[in-house]
Amino acid sequence: MNMDLSDRAVSIREGEELDVKKVEEFLKDSITGLSGDLVVEQFPSGFSNLTYLIRVGEREMVLRRPPFGRKAKTAHDMGREFRILSALNGVYPYTPKPLLYSEDPEVMGCPFYVMERIPGIILRKDMPKGLDFTPEQGRALCHTLMDVLCELHAIDYKAVGLQDFGRPVGYVRRQVEGWSERYRQARTPDAPTFENFMKWLEERIPEESSRYSVIHNDYKFDNVVLSLKDPLKIIGVLDWEMATIGDPLMDLGCSLAYWVHPTDSPGVQAASMMVTHMPGLLTKAEMVERYARTAGIKLSMDDFMFYYCFGIFRVAVIMQQIYYRYYHGQTKDKRFAMLIFSSHIIDEELRKQIPDLA
Repeated sequence: MNMDLSDRAVSIREGEELDVKKVEEFLKDSITGLSGDLVVEQFPSGFSNLTYLIRVGEREMVLRRPPFGRKAKTAHDMGREFRILSALNGVYPYTPKPLLYSEDPEVMGCPFYVMERIPGIILRKDMPKGLDFTPEQGRALCHTLMDVLCELHAIDYKAVGLQDFGRPVGYVRRQVEGWSERYRQARTPDAPTFENFMKWLEERIPEESSRYSVIHNDYKFDNVVLSLKDPLKIIGVLDWEMATIGDPLMDLGCSLAYWVHPTDSPGVQAASMMVTHMPGLLTKAEMVERYARTAGIKLSMDDFMFYYCFGIFRVAVIMQQIYYRYYHGQTKDKRFAMLIFSSHIIDEELRKQIPDLA
């Protein structure tokens, strides 16, 4: 497979530069065997924590730090992200190997961590040039995507020392209440209210689940790494900043909230942030069916509707929190200006899914 398909870093965005000299001194003091000049670039995708490619000689690492500007109260916890990578390392073969975590304000003024880079292919909004899937391969990749998620949900989180990583009992209710409050706090005058939908969610919180697991909370194509040698094989799962212990169906709902299918409305397809034209993609119902079969549970799309609609709403909240930073001049990243349209598209989509909201 052509190495040009590997995910690429680029020049650092204005206002998000690192003090290269301080970073170099710290890394060489903390990680043995580093030799050569340090080069820093930035991975351009993603809207939350900032991700940098660190090259020292032939060695490549990834540095993660919080964004500049307003931060949600519990978001961007670098120590938490480092901890789950450390716990899953060796148990879940898709996690990057964590190398170091630091809260030293002298290095960059915030907590950050460094991990090994997993070189490979990441599918974003457009297919990488030179990579094509047949319908059969697209379908197979969908199956793999669900199977790797099921592998995560099957891990005994207590056995890997994560028994206190989250509070699984009452998780769904806390999520509904917490994300509703986050939206109200981040709402700008040009955004929809979502008040009717937040009420709909609160009134339909399902009975407490007895099935708890490690959940990623941001599991989607652009957070998995495909093998350069075999692009149908997933070799990495990235961006663990929202991981916790909770109801795995909430994880699946948040994942499929990003799942834009060619049969979806033009507005939804226009707002897609992932590959939407890949041939052979499963529908959302087929993805739910695959997950249920692999996990060994009974689950219909009707049963899943609460989780799916919550996932869509959560996307709106995330987009709004990021847009809030742009609206108030806390970031100069011009990509964020368009996120307000995503909120309105999601509002329209929820009204289609739930006629009572219209």
